[in-house]
Amino acid sequence: MAIAEVEAFQMVWDGPNERPTAFVKITTDDGIVGYGECTPMHGGIHVLTIIANMLAKPLIGRNPLDHAVIADELLHKYMKLGPDGSLTAALAAIDIALWDIKGKMFNQPIYQLLGGAWRTELPFYTSLGQNAHRTVDETLREVEKRLKRDEPSALKIRFDPDRTTVDADIANDIAKAKAVRKLVGDSFPLGFDGNNGYSVAGAIRVGRALEELNFAWFEEPVQHYYVEAMGEVARRLDILVTAGEQTYTLQGAADLIKAGVKVIQCDPIKMGGITGVMRCMALAYAHGAEVVPHQTQPTVGHAANLQMMACKMHASKPVEWNDPVERNTELMETLLKTPWTRKNGKFSLPTGPGLGIELDEEVIRQRKRSVASVS
Repeated sequence: MAIAEVEAFQMVWDGPNERPTAFVKITTDDGIVGYGECTPMHGGIHVLTIIANMLAKPLIGRNPLDHAVIADELLHKYMKLGPDGSLTAALAAIDIALWDIKGKMFNQPIYQLLGGAWRTELPFYTSLGQNAHRTVDETLREVEKRLKRDEPSALKIRFDPDRTTVDADIANDIAKAKAVRKLVGDSFPLGFDGNNGYSVAGAIRVGRALEELNFAWFEEPVQHYYVEAMGEVARRLDILVTAGEQTYTLQGAADLIKAGVKVIQCDPIKMGGITGVMRCMALAYAHGAEVVPHQTQPTVGHAANLQMMACKMHASKPVEWNDPVERNTELMETLLKTPWTRKNGKFSLPTGPGLGIELDEEVIRQRKRSVASVS
């Protein structure tokens, strides 16, 4: 068996504000198809361009079961593109597609090939963004809508501030946290995502307030590239500080753990796909930390995340289900032949071969905008 074709493409959705989503499709010479997903930032065009112009041709003729060797070869061959970003994300999409092929070859779900599942029902948290731009009352109304619609096991409020400023409105941020806690009650699990919006001093102030409000975690309180500062906040607060969604390498994850961060949020469609995140999970486990991936995409990315998280021992946090809800619902219900089912705040682990999902090829044909197809 060998890789016969690699196609990098965007999926275009309706509406003036709808950004495209980005995928890679890999087909073997005996017709097995695997899908991977690219980071959606800026429509994923930067990642698709790397796949189309640099990575696709070297894949042709390779054994798809050599996915880890292929990833390391291509990472080092094209290292000067910069491993912290587009190159690693491109390799992530390819890796997920090759794992999908591998599962289909052996007629097994990926979690079985990873060693088996500790759980088949995975609690999820709903992630509600753009709260920096809302009033307290507007934030509460959005929280109410999200809880009613998703019925999650936990909720994270994100602020998505302008990353060129810090500590812009700490008092109002804390007021929103207090209001949300009052709305959902004392025991409902809550997370707070600072989206890199605070200085160390500002993060400490917000973190102390979150501790009083019994929030479960405080995500990326300071700029992600200040690794030591992130660690300082983690060490000085009792609340669990999480970080790593913009960490693309195993070495970067090691630096965060060394700094004092105990939950690493590497993203499977950014950090080397399933192979990359599983390596990160082993690293974290060896150092008493945990991986709880950042994951925003409702189809292929979500399937890859569930396959991995089912295999994690000592899981303490739910998986992510991101907003915008309307966009994710359209993607899920349009692209998946069988949309996800959620019950009692949990997703059921897909048990079909590979990623365990079936994409609608006719929808792909209608909405596809190819960047390149190499065979």
